[in-house]
Order: sequence, then structure tokens, then C-alpha cells
Amino acid sequence: MRNFINRFAKDESGATAIEYGLIAALISVVIIAVLITVGDKIQGMFTKVSTELDQAQ
Repeated sequence: MRNFINRFAKDESGATAIEYGLIAALISVVIIAVLITVGDKIQGMFTKVSTELDQAQ
């Protein structure tokens, strides 16, 4: 029983899984922020093109 408790106390696999989860969450937040920024710029570009096409007719 004592050996089991010592192995359990030294086991760091749960901490590693949490660290990987936090890294994945951070990467997800960065990707979402980039996509929102790029999406706004692309929408502005398409709006400008649409406006130019409407004025050309």
C-alpha cells in the first residue's frame, strides 16, 4: 500500500495533461483572434470592391 501511495505522489502524468490542455486552449484563443482580425479586413475589402462595382455601373 505504501508503495502505491509513493508512486501516486510521484506521478506527474496528470500535470502534463493539464499543461497540454492549457497550451491547446491558448493556441485556440490566438487562432480565433487572428481569424476575427483577418475576417474583418476581408469583409472590408469585399465591401470596398462591391461599392466600386456599384458606382461603375
